[in-house]
Amino acid sequence: MTDLRSTAVSDSPVCWPALPLSAWQDTRDTLHMWTQIVGKVRLALTPKINHWWNVALYVSARGLTTSAIPYGDRVFEIEFDFLEHQLIIKTCDPATKIIPLGPRSVADFYQEFMSALRALKIDVTIWHMPVEIANPIAFEQDKTHASYDKEYARRFWRTLVSVDDVFKVFRSRFIGKSSPVHFFWGSFDLAVTRFSGRPAPQRNDPDPILRKIMREAYSHEVISAGWWPGGADVKDAAFYCYAAPTPQGFAEQKVRPAAAFYHQQLGEFLLMHEDARRANSPTAAVLEFLQSTYEAGASVAKWDRAALERTEEPAAGAA
Repeated sequence: MTDLRSTAVSDSPVCWPALPLSAWQDTRDTLHMWTQIVGKVRLALTPKINHWWNVALYVSARGLTTSAIPYGDRVFEIEFDFLEHQLIIKTCDPATKIIPLGPRSVADFYQEFMSALRALKIDVTIWHMPVEIANPIAFEQDKTHASYDKEYARRFWRTLVSVDDVFKVFRSRFIGKSSPVHFFWGSFDLAVTRFSGRPAPQRNDPDPILRKIMREAYSHEVISAGWWPGGADVKDAAFYCYAAPTPQGFAEQKVRPAAAFYHQQLGEFLLMHEDARRANSPTAAVLEFLQSTYEAGASVAKWDRAALERTEEPAAGAA
């Protein structure tokens, strides 16, 4: 078995802050809508990549970024800076637009953001409805979500940095097809996905929009892990792992650490964020969860693990 202790990720409490959803639910919901607005620009202007990998955001040194987006003979990037609390739209020209992040409605943010793009001569149209949430409100009409707590926005970013680092260590142990570590603004989670290489049965979700999304996302057999700040089904932040399609016997598998459990309603294994951060080594606890849940799914689904997994830990910085 891979040595789960091998990682450079810090276990400092600064790197694993407390993030109770009750303390920042309103901020989380507002940020969710803001990231959807920005993410939809990337969706509109980038070539479609399998499993929707072209739409995701990425953890940056200061927040979340679209990475570079091509636009004719120009290129631009949009970044949420959760340290200075501003949204920065940078172009390859000298022109830059900065939008302060603070308590403001989604409607107000949407209007200023789209105006900033037009001022930079970036002409893009996005669908004005949020996705993957209950009771969506059109962005230009959403005055319900209007909260921004700077301290919890910073804690959210600090958590994403730590989780991103651990997930990249986990990803490095797999030589089969694997997704990047990326942030999906629809579900508002950081995720990494491994593929067996086999196609999956076609999904038939009743909602036509969801069906389109899911058929592309799950066209092939996967085991996916992620971190989510919490919401309707899980009341606080948690690490998760699921297999799609779900293999028989997956729910009955034993996983680690001891605090991990199977959530019957979601059909996923969970490790609560608070349980992980209170472990002697949060990093080791998360890696143990990722590894054991992957092994649970890969074993019962009969993946060709010998062909898909590294037998030795990859050396950091090897050329």
